Amino acid sequence: MSLRILASLCAVFMFASTGHAVQPNEVLKDPALEARARELSKDIRCLVCQNQSIDDSNADLARDLRVLVRQRLTQGDSNDQVMDYLVKRYGDFVLLSPPMKASTYLLWYGPIGIFILGAFGLIMFFRGRRAAPVIRAAAALSEDEQKRIEALLGSKNDDDR
Repeated sequence: MSLRILASLCAVFMFASTGHAVQPNEVLKDPALEARARELSKDIRCLVCQNQSIDDSNADLARDLRVLVRQRLTQGDSNDQVMDYLVKRYGDFVLLSPPMKASTYLLWYGPIGIFILGAFGLIMFFRGRRAAPVIRAAAALSEDEQKRIEALLGSKNDDDR
């Protein structure tokens, strides 16, 4: 039974598509231009999906961006000119790997800062627990207190019978 499941999973993964969403009517006739368009598409973020490249996304906006990239390439733009055009139009967010500059420092260093703050918080938490006052054992009871407790416990035991 488990061999069948394993074989089924292997078949599913073997025949699974790599996720390219480029439609046949979008493909350029010039193979060199198409290769450039595919390379550029892998570095451009789908603004709808936000975690996929436009090469992998089936969203309408991703399709429009793929067509736009191909139009710019057929008009003679270089790869850098196409990327500059998209960044001017949509901002650095359109790039899957945004450049290192002042406006993106939070994006690049934010996770490290959050990690450091979290580690600092954990250290302070555990230090606070260690430094908490220890509850000391109660001092020995006086004779009067001991007799009173025995009387209370004795009367309770008498009621339970």
